[in-house]
Amino acid sequence: MTIRPQRFLALAQLANSVGDGAFYVTSALYFTRVVGLAPARVGLGLTLAWAVGSLVGVPLGRLADRRGARGTAVLLALGTAAAVGAFLLVRGFVPFVLAACAYASAQSGLAAARQALLAGLVPAGERTGLLARLQSTLNGGLAVGAALGGLALNAGTAGAYRAVLLLDAVCFVGCALILLRLPAVASVPGTATATAVAVAGERREQRFAVLRDRPYALLALLNAVLLLRLPLLSLALPLWITERTGAPAWLASVLFVLNTGAVTLFQVRAARAVTGLATAVRVLRRSGVVMFASCAVFALSAGQSAWPAAVILVAGAVLQVVAEMQQSAGSWQLSFDLAPADRMGEYQGFFGTGVTVARTLGPLVVTSLLMGWGTPGWLLLGALMPVAACAMGPAARRAAGRAERTVTEPALAG
Repeated sequence: MTIRPQRFLALAQLANSVGDGAFYVTSALYFTRVVGLAPARVGLGLTLAWAVGSLVGVPLGRLADRRGARGTAVLLALGTAAAVGAFLLVRGFVPFVLAACAYASAQSGLAAARQALLAGLVPAGERTGLLARLQSTLNGGLAVGAALGGLALNAGTAGAYRAVLLLDAVCFVGCALILLRLPAVASVPGTATATAVAVAGERREQRFAVLRDRPYALLALLNAVLLLRLPLLSLALPLWITERTGAPAWLASVLFVLNTGAVTLFQVRAARAVTGLATAVRVLRRSGVVMFASCAVFALSAGQSAWPAAVILVAGAVLQVVAEMQQSAGSWQLSFDLAPADRMGEYQGFFGTGVTVARTLGPLVVTSLLMGWGTPGWLLLGALMPVAACAMGPAARRAAGRAERTVTEPALAG
């Protein structure tokens, strides 16, 4: 593969992540202060939206397989831009829920289509390394976007919030234009043998075969458990800092910057240890242990005064980001290596539902455990991580040893 597709994939990632970063830090205040929704209604609407997004990820991924990953990704990037633009027009709860559902659905489908596009453009041995670079780009873009969103927060006006939404929509249009510069990927390899064509034909007759692939479904479920870490930085730790420790509230933003900066700088290096299924399983087991240690350290901050609490929380955040980078690299490798080439979009869409499930259920689970139970809640959450991570090994071996299937690399169209 030449460097050109890699560059365009990174630029597309950068474009939409800048818009997302600005949107993430301002959206809650926009919906409450400008649209006039109660915080509880905003939370309910977003939960419903991401629940819908988790359901449509698989069919939209399958659409990418059948109709072409590049074209599907472009349309879904434009759909995301349209959904963000619709937020500018909402004035009540029902329109907000409808726009949020469109936004979450387009985002879930776009993630699946882009993974299928990457699989078609990048040889199997290079995917994890490229995904690590894209993750670094993503975090760098989020940091830039969050800084731009901070300017809107400082201004505090309705016009400033609307400017952020407009910026996010424009960024997704830019993402679509960049994706158009990539080569198209055929859904079924043109050089396949007769046997491979026959097998692919049988698969096309099966609707959503991933739902019947129990080993892969188990991997996706275990990955969703590991992704319960997602609400920690954005929700759980800010609440924990202000309610259970003497540390200043602004420490939450410091921990967020620490996380995004570390991923930007070190995700590629962390991914180098993953070269196949065996190393992916080994790195995942390690990530579970480190995540347990992180939760245990966070628990130690309870009741501490400002500086001791700050030191403990920073130490926990360092362990957390190490576990995050290891978990990301290991799960990427498994999600691609154990998916059939001609159903990459469908399988990636299903595996990606772990993110939407974590976004949907994670806030409830994490806040109930941590704010309700305190230190025991931290230890229980931490204990889930090595259990799920160690279970990934047997699940991956079962998936790798299931009925032999013909795997071929997708071919470039035209």
